Amino acid sequence: MRPDLVYLGIAIVAEVIATSALKASDGFTRLWPSLVVLVGYGIAFYALSLTLRTMSTGIVYAIWSGVGIVLISAVAWVWFRQTLDLAAIIGLGLIVAGVVVVNVFSDSVRG
Repeated sequence: MRPDLVYLGIAIVAEVIATSALKASDGFTRLWPSLVVLVGYGIAFYALSLTLRTMSTGIVYAIWSGVGIVLISAVAWVWFRQTLDLAAIIGLGLIVAGVVVVNVFSDSVRG
């Protein structure tokens, strides 16, 4: 597997963990979730910076944010019991479709 895509995967997972902990930090009033936020975002941005060495900024950001949105929504649904209505599910499906189109059909991803 390409290292830039591994770094992108790490950035996405770290961002999802950090954002999930952000909710649990209760406005940075709880120590451990707040530390998870800081470390998670630090890892996410570092890994993202490594990805940007070989991939274009727009494509990286589109993939990172699109996959992150879908994963955060899934975590919020499972972990925090937040509901998703039909419009939200359709919108998330369109985001997934966009990420697939970019990855499968765009020469910009291949570096």
